[in-house]
Amino acid sequence: MARAKVSRKSTSIDMTAMCDVAFLLLTFFILSAKPKVQDPLPTDIPASTTIEALPESDFSTMLVAQGKVFFSVEGADVRLETLKGMAAQYNLTFTPDEEKAFQSLDAVGVSIVSLKSYLNMTPAERTGTLQAGVPVDTTDNNELYHWIKNARKADKLVHNKELRIAIKGDSKEEYPTIAKIIKTLQKQEVNKFGLITSLRAVQK
Repeated sequence: MARAKVSRKSTSIDMTAMCDVAFLLLTFFILSAKPKVQDPLPTDIPASTTIEALPESDFSTMLVAQGKVFFSVEGADVRLETLKGMAAQYNLTFTPDEEKAFQSLDAVGVSIVSLKSYLNMTPAERTGTLQAGVPVDTTDNNELYHWIKNARKADKLVHNKELRIAIKGDSKEEYPTIAKIIKTLQKQEVNKFGLITSLRAVQK
């Protein structure tokens, strides 16, 4: 009796669809990833075991390092409204190019009188310029107070939300500088703010 012949089927698998999905996912992650912002000054922040992701909007940070204070706020639209508020506060006028340059800044570390010349620099020149920090004197010249105040107004105007605030300080920074920032926040009745730290392993 003759043996029945079993038809052989190809074992190859079409991977085109899987490759398409993989490249689509890769493209999505690349485009949606937020690059790490470089601090204006090297900062060795203290460590903690608490994990909480930083918000990507409605958020402001004060970086404290080497006795200097740098102010930043998330969102180009909020930055623009904040700059307009500061311009009205100090009777200044910024050109559209200067406003566009300010929207791309990660942080402000110069006095308001030096801001126009700083914005007119090229990105390479700004990177190589040593910033003196935002004045935060507790008496007559507290520009940080007005930056925070106008940023809070801007965030309320643009997003209708309360601006969350955090302090990012160098672990070797002396307390008086941090105390000035806390007093500045308390003058605006901001008694709740965050402290940015690095991750430390839990001791067993």
